[in-house]
Amino acid sequence: MRTDRKIASGCATLAAEVTGNGQPVIFLHAAVCDSRMWRAQLEAVAANHLAIAYDRRGFGQTVAEKEDHSAVGDLLTVIDTVAKGMPPILVACSQGGRVALDAALLHPARIRGLVLISPSVSGAPDPVLPPEIQTLVATQKAAEAAGDLDRVNAIKAHLWLDGPLQPEGRVAAAARELFLDMNGIALRAPPAGANVDAVTALPRLGEIAAPALVICGDADFPHIHARSRDMAAALPNASFQSLPGAAHLPSLECPAEITRLLLDFLSRV
Repeated sequence: MRTDRKIASGCATLAAEVTGNGQPVIFLHAAVCDSRMWRAQLEAVAANHLAIAYDRRGFGQTVAEKEDHSAVGDLLTVIDTVAKGMPPILVACSQGGRVALDAALLHPARIRGLVLISPSVSGAPDPVLPPEIQTLVATQKAAEAAGDLDRVNAIKAHLWLDGPLQPEGRVAAAARELFLDMNGIALRAPPAGANVDAVTALPRLGEIAAPALVICGDADFPHIHARSRDMAAALPNASFQSLPGAAHLPSLECPAEITRLLLDFLSRV
């Protein structure tokens, strides 16, 4: 049975969805989504595990005052409060991947494994974008400057859901509606304050011994796909899976495939 939890962490009340029993699996969402991006995976994982998905500060139903904070500290609070301190497997997408990797470096004994989907990573250099993507990004910045949040949301759906080099609207129906709702909340959220986690993870990936799976769609940003492959090679106990035709958010675009890969990894760890 699913339960909604409210978890105090500093000046924030983190909203979490919890279901199942067993070894904990914690889901960390992308910066253009919230915990609802994991709906399909949460249900499948809960058959044999304690599945936990929470909204970080500035997203979903989490409520937070503006304060400097540690995203890793918030994660540890979730582990201690909901998972009773048991080391979880972290399933993380995009910016959630950055939090997961920082946690694995700062607290290696507290993390049992990593599934990283299109992961961000602290210490990565600024990307060199193809001209077509530069044009879209410039259009987004102009919409931000004009305060046109609906237009910003639509452009972000093109960049992150469809894929920056794919036709706009390629991913439609319920997945697109959910994206626009999740990212719309994030765009309108009050400032949450700075994340004070001081980690440069990219050159230190070789220190992370936990078993890992890195997944990335080949329709994602080219630098993210290339970086994901390189990260899997740098992690000592990792494998890489490319998803043909998928972009940055495959848990929304091809949920059955992500669920299959995730359950296979969990069965081996």
